[in-house]
Amino acid sequence: MMDVSSAPLSYEILAQVGEGTYGKVYKARELGERQRLLAVKKLNIPGDSEMGIPAFMIREVALLRKTKYFNHPNVVRLLDVSAMPVGRRMDLTLVFEYIDQDLSTYLANVPTSGLNRDIIKDVMLQLLQGLDFLHTNMVVHRDLKPDNILISSSGQVKIADFGLARIYTFNIALTPGVVTLWYRAPEVLLNCVYMSSVDMWSAGCIFAELFLLRPLFRGYTEAQQLQKIFEVIGLPSEEDWPKESPISYSASWGPKGPCTHLLPSLGQEESDLLNQFLAFRPGSRISAAKALAHPFFLRR
Repeated sequence: MMDVSSAPLSYEILAQVGEGTYGKVYKARELGERQRLLAVKKLNIPGDSEMGIPAFMIREVALLRKTKYFNHPNVVRLLDVSAMPVGRRMDLTLVFEYIDQDLSTYLANVPTSGLNRDIIKDVMLQLLQGLDFLHTNMVVHRDLKPDNILISSSGQVKIADFGLARIYTFNIALTPGVVTLWYRAPEVLLNCVYMSSVDMWSAGCIFAELFLLRPLFRGYTEAQQLQKIFEVIGLPSEEDWPKESPISYSASWGPKGPCTHLLPSLGQEESDLLNQFLAFRPGSRISAAKALAHPFFLRR
C-alpha cells in the first residue's frame, strides 16, 4: 500500500525536465532512507481577476488529494499534493513517482519497420487496464495522448496527468498549438456534453498511432480536426449529428458513409477494435472493460 500520510514529502530538486502552459516539471530525489526519484510539478493556476481563485478550482484540488489513494500498476502514483493561494492565483505542487520516458519519446525511437504486434498488444492492454480503473473510480482523463502515457525501462505503461485533466480545462480558450487537438473526440470538438467515452476515442487514436508511428488525425484548428476525422471514418448521418451542438451539420464536412477499414494494413481483429474505438456516437464507442475482452487481446 502506498503511504498516504499527511506529512509532506521532503525532496531535493535535481533538474528541470519540462515546462508547460501553467508551470514547470522537475526531477527530484526524496530525502531520507528511500532516496527514490520523483517528478515534481509546480503549477501556477491563475484565478479570476475580480473573484480570485475560482471555487471549482478549490474543489479540483480536493479531488486531487483523494487520488493519492489510487494504487494501480497502470496509473502513475500521485504521492503528494499541496496548494497555496498566492494573491489571485493558486500555486499547486504535485509529486509523482518518476518515470523518464513517455510514449511520444518511445515511438520516436522505434525503427521504421514498426512495432512488433505483441508489443502493441501489451501497450494497449496496460493502457486499457489503467483507463478501466480510472473510469470505475469515476475519473475521466480528458487529455489522453502519448505525452501523458509513460513507459518504464521494464515496459510498464502508466497513465499520467490523470489528476490534472480537469484542472487544465479550466482555461479552455488556449491556442490549438498549446492544447493538442489530435486525440480529441468529435463530441468535444462539437462543443457537446461528454463522458468517459472521450478517453476511448483518444485510446483509439493512440492504437492507430502504434501501427502508423504518426498521429492518425493531425488538424490545427477544431474545424480542420473534424474534417480530418470525417475523411477517415466517413461523415455521420444528419440523424447522428448531436442536436445540442452549436455547429451545424453540413455535407461539406467530409465523404458520406462509414468506412469499414480505417487502416487497410490492419488485420480483421485489429480493424474491428479500431472501428469500435473510433465510433462517432459516444454511446456506440467501446468501453475499456469491453475492449479488454476483445479477441485482439485474447489470442497470443
